[in-house]
Order: sequence, then C-alpha cells, then structure tokens
Amino acid sequence: MAINADEFKNALQLWASGVTVVTTHSEKYGAQGMTVTAFSSVSANPPQILVCLNSSADTGEGIAESQCFAVNVLDAEQQDLSGQFAGGSSQEQRFASTDWQHGITGAPILSASLMSLDCKVVDKVRAGTHWIVIGEVHEAICREGTPLLYYRGGYRLLADS
Repeated sequence: MAINADEFKNALQLWASGVTVVTTHSEKYGAQGMTVTAFSSVSANPPQILVCLNSSADTGEGIAESQCFAVNVLDAEQQDLSGQFAGGSSQEQRFASTDWQHGITGAPILSASLMSLDCKVVDKVRAGTHWIVIGEVHEAICREGTPLLYYRGGYRLLADS
C-alpha cells in the first residue's frame, strides 16, 4: 500500500531543489507564469527538460495552446518573485512588475533570472494530479549569480565550502 499524501510531502521536504518560474504566452491567455520546483533535465541529445504542473494551474492551459514554455531558474535575489508567481495575484499582476521579453518561441524570458531555457513542447503525460510536460530546448540563456533553493518549506542559499 502506498504512503499517504502527508507522509509523501514530509519526505519530499528533505529534497533541496532550485526554484523556477515556468512561463508561456498564447493568443488566448497572454503571458502566464507560475513558480515550479519540479524541474529536471531529461536528455542531452536532443536537449530536453521536463516540468511538472498541477493540472488545475491556468498556466498549463496556455502551454497547451502555445505549445511552448520557458523555465526561468531564479537567482538568490528573486525570492519575492518566486512568491509573486506562486499565486494570490492575477497573471497580469505577476508580469506587471517583472522585467521580461519574449524568447525565440514567444515564451516570456525573465530578464534577471539566473538561467532561462526556451522550449517547445514535445510530449505531455498525465501523472496523478499533475501533467509532466517535456520540452525540447531551443535557446539557453545563462547569467552570473547564485541559485535560489527551496528546502523544508523555506528558501535557502548555497553556503561557500
């Protein structure tokens, strides 16, 4: 028998992850974005990544329409931005105070993020309450900085060794 949802969430709090904002832009929905910690590389050849999106999230509808998205890895200085895109505000409000431009696929690239991957959707798989969206990377933008991390329900910073 599988563990219950609370046991699962408690265990996953022990996994430190980077913090990303997944963005898209479509004719019907405009610019959309949401904070996501479920992000991973899939393949180097072809270059592919995946993100996991709650099926109730409106950003997923925009990705389904546009068939493109960007993963913006947040810098340690962007904790407020993570909260802004985590919910509680409209999509318009999320982008109004954020510097961004369209990437080559049309997805919003957040200008101050540590790294951005601009992707076209190649597959989408339903898994429980989420969609696993696999994207082929068409552009990678890398900047200097330190990543924002999430661990045990809070933001963390890397320590120098």
